[in-house]
Order: sequence, then structure tokens, then C-alpha cells
Amino acid sequence: MKLLNNHVANSVFAAIVLVLIVIVGLDVLSAIIDQLGDLGGNYRFSDALLYVMLTLPGRVYEYIPFAALVGCLIGLGTLASQSELIIMRAAGVSTLRVIWMVMKPALVLMVAGLLLSEFVAPPAEQMADRKRAIAQHGQAAISSRHGLWNREGNEYMHFNVVDSPEKLRGITLFRFDESKRLDQFMYVHDAEYADGAWQFSNIDITYVDENTTRKARLDTLEWQADLTPSLLSQLVVNPDNLSMSGLWSFATYLDGQGLSAGEYRLSFWSKLLQPLGTASLVLIAISFIFGPLREVTMGYRIFVGVIVGIAFRTSQDMLGPSSLVFGFEPIYAVALPIMICAMVGGFLIWRGN
Repeated sequence: MKLLNNHVANSVFAAIVLVLIVIVGLDVLSAIIDQLGDLGGNYRFSDALLYVMLTLPGRVYEYIPFAALVGCLIGLGTLASQSELIIMRAAGVSTLRVIWMVMKPALVLMVAGLLLSEFVAPPAEQMADRKRAIAQHGQAAISSRHGLWNREGNEYMHFNVVDSPEKLRGITLFRFDESKRLDQFMYVHDAEYADGAWQFSNIDITYVDENTTRKARLDTLEWQADLTPSLLSQLVVNPDNLSMSGLWSFATYLDGQGLSAGEYRLSFWSKLLQPLGTASLVLIAISFIFGPLREVTMGYRIFVGVIVGIAFRTSQDMLGPSSLVFGFEPIYAVALPIMICAMVGGFLIWRGN
């Protein structure tokens, strides 16, 4: 039985890895072509290659569910075409046993994907964005075309330039009183985080009274805020490029400030439930091989796998933003396609027996 387990697991694992290599390879080639349009100045072809290579772990993680679906269809389909599945069933191997044989290599990829998404992809993506920004704009890595906004309590902040999470330049801070009336605003030329607080330098302050305004200038000022360099580094990064721990901590910070954290919670649940999504797609693949795709050609199996994978991804991409627009919990948007795939797969397997 051990030999049989290894044979099925190796066949499926090899097919999944092969599909993953092909899909990621095509995506990397497309990304390199896209980067060619941004070449110029200090951003050379070698910088573009480095950027794409640093984003490679995130690309691998993104395509694991799709590769698991198509790879299982190919691996199990090959066994079915060679009548090996029929022989296994005739020898008394149950369907549940076959499912476990197939799930084991998929579980290895699920664990690898979680490790990539938590420890490898986020810092690599952030380094890639930072290096590209420095190459394109110099040492002043501009966070966005129009700067970066953040709110904390009654204070609204705009950062022109984020040199690093500990160093900011061009900060405009608007402070409102309890009646939502503008109380003061200041422009800070430079800020650096040290000793648990932001140290402002070269500050122009304007105090707003009922009928007049007063101006003042300070050389230095200490600013106490909940916005730490760690949270700031998460604020300037796309939520899809953050780790699950980073997403949860920043969503908690936004909740504490009364701001919407839906986008970050959606990314959190998408990453947390991705292994279940992969498992449900593998179950769909198994059900197809035991059911409607047992006798078809390999090309047709790949075609069906691609269609199912696209439908699964599209449903999540549509339900995710819908949760932000209509206000229902993001976990439902992520979990619903997974539950549907699992139920369809379970039903087809039950019907096939």
C-alpha cells in the first residue's frame, strides 16, 4: 500500500509542479514585457529583471490553487487513461483512500504557499517596489502620484514623500476640534521616528481662531501618534502584498481610528482560506476523473480545468469587491465559492460511487 500511495502522490505532485512552472513562467514573461514600457533613466533592463524576480514568490503563491486543479486533472487523468485507477478500485482501494492519496501532495503545496505568503512574498514584494521606485525617482521614493493620506482621530495627515518607514518629507497635518472645526494646520518639512515618537523639524503652524489666523514657526516638535513605522510600511503597500499578520494588525489599527478596514480584511481572509480553496479545487478535480472526465482526452481535461479555475477565480474577484460595496463580511465573499466547489465535488464523487 505504501508503494501505491507513493506512486499516486508522485504522479499528482509532478503534474502540479509542471503546471505551476508553465503558468508562472508565462506570467513572468508577461511581467518582463510589461516592465519594458517603464524603462528609462536609471531604471534599466537589469532593474526590471530584478523587480520581476523579487515578485516571483508572490506569483507562485497566487497560482498554486489553479495549478493544483489542472495538475490533479492531468495526474489522475493519466492514471485513469492507463486503467490504473480501475485496477486500484478492483483491488479494494476505496474512493476515500484515493482522495487522501491525492490530497497529500496538494497539502505539501498548501503549506509551502502559506509559508511563502507569510514570510517570503511580502518582504520581497516590498523590496521590489522600493527598488523600482528608487531607480525611477531617485532616493526619494514617492509613495503615489498624489502622496499618501491617513487619518488618526481628529487629525488628517498627508505625506508627500516616504523615504523609508522611519523618514518622511513634506507632511501636511490638519487638526480639527470636537465640533469638526479646523483648529490648526501645519506643514512639516522633515520627520524621523525615534524614541517611540515622530520628531518633526522645520515646522510652519497656522492656528485658526473664530475670525483670525495666527502663524508660528518651530525648529523641532515631538509628535505622539499610533502610526508607527511598522504600520506606515503597511499603509504604503498594496494589501495583497502584506502578510496575514500585517493585514490583521493594520486592519485593527484602522478599526481603532474609525476607518474602513474592509479591503485589508478581504485580503486577510483570502490568504487564510486559500488552502481550503485549493482543497476544494482538488476535490473538484477528483470528482471529474471519477465521473464525467474519466474517458476523455488529456486536452479536454486541461480545457475543463482552465474553465473551472477561471470561474472560481472570477467568482472570488467579483464577490470580494461586492462585500466592500454592499457592506457584508468579506469572509462570506471568500468562503462562498470554496463551499460551492466542495459541495459540487462531494456530490459528484458520491454520485459516481
